[in-house]
Amino acid sequence: MTTLVLSTFPTQSTAEEAARSLVEKKLAACVNLIPQVRSIYRWKEKLVDESEVLAIIKTSSRVTSKLMAQLKEIHPNEVPEIVAVNSNNVSEAYNAWVEASVQG
Repeated sequence: MTTLVLSTFPTQSTAEEAARSLVEKKLAACVNLIPQVRSIYRWKEKLVDESEVLAIIKTSSRVTSKLMAQLKEIHPNEVPEIVAVNSNNVSEAYNAWVEASVQG
């Protein structure tokens, strides 16, 4: 089953490095990078309003836990956003491609 993992990064270069690493290690089939998403959140009792890069990572549920562990290891943030969502409605052809593209 295809899983989407969402994560934000502080810069385009850190997002690109993470995306390449995850795809090269066959933990992700594809990573879309969406630059300049605006994030407003509370961190250490301060309100933060900043631009980040959103990564939409496509992987298999078989390797989601490995991907999340690797992402946590390589992510520059102290507490990285790592949110996994299982996708029950994915075209058969796309799901087959994702499954064939990741290790497992």
